[in-house]
Amino acid sequence: MLVDALLTEPVLAPDDLLAEEVFPPEPRPPFPTSPPARPKLAPHRHRTRTLPLLPSEPALFPWLARRFAPGEATIWSGPSVAVEPVLELLYAGSALARGRISLLEGANRFHPYRIGELGRAFGVDATETLHRIRLARAFTAYQMVALVDGWAREVRRHPPTLLVGHHLPTLFADVEIPDEERFALLGHVARTLAALAREARLPLLLTLDPDGFERFRALAEEGPPWSDLVTFARGPGTLRLRALRNDARVALVPRPAGQTGMEEFGGEFAEEVIAWDVPPRRTARRSRNG
Repeated sequence: MLVDALLTEPVLAPDDLLAEEVFPPEPRPPFPTSPPARPKLAPHRHRTRTLPLLPSEPALFPWLARRFAPGEATIWSGPSVAVEPVLELLYAGSALARGRISLLEGANRFHPYRIGELGRAFGVDATETLHRIRLARAFTAYQMVALVDGWAREVRRHPPTLLVGHHLPTLFADVEIPDEERFALLGHVARTLAALAREARLPLLLTLDPDGFERFRALAEEGPPWSDLVTFARGPGTLRLRALRNDARVALVPRPAGQTGMEEFGGEFAEEVIAWDVPPRRTARRSRNG
């Protein structure tokens, strides 16, 4: 069915850049052959209470909020060009809902100006949007281990409404880290995240590259219970999200308000569709002729 339009558009990279993002030119060190990790969801015998993490509008926000549960991890998996625009929307939406985010950044891809602009599109001052995100950035695997170890103390000092770990295993792919040490460190990170989620009773969002489960097998084996796994796929002009729990699906498509699409007729197109129609934004820069 067609639902309400987004107030702002996820900034997607041009299609001709997609291959470069999904298949990085720099080769990553191979991991030893091992059975693939199997995602496992925590049992939800009763409907989990929806947390006030995000506003009720645009329609994408309630869909995302239903994937979270206190004390459990929600995993977002997909290429950066698909995941990160929605992640930045989540930061802005959290500010609109007057939430606070505690973020561990493992890939050095935090864009404050872009996030501030998204907040401004929702009517939140850019400074206020960024003020509601406490950012800890690591540049080595050992720094990341130290940050994860100290996350519980940080949460007690500055209580957030949402914990976010962006690409935590990325730094552990360093060729100088022996395989045995890499797996031991990632196992420690997974167990520490499990203890944090259990003690803090806060929702935890973890983002992974498409090969993230192979590189962070301990997350499924020793990490926190999973509330949901959401996979992201980018197509021409379309962003598709699929949640493992209940097989819930949503597609974000550019479409003028009031226009319907093939999904209205069911069949293979039967999925929830969210259209966006971007209003013009004012900028501080004046245009000049000539």
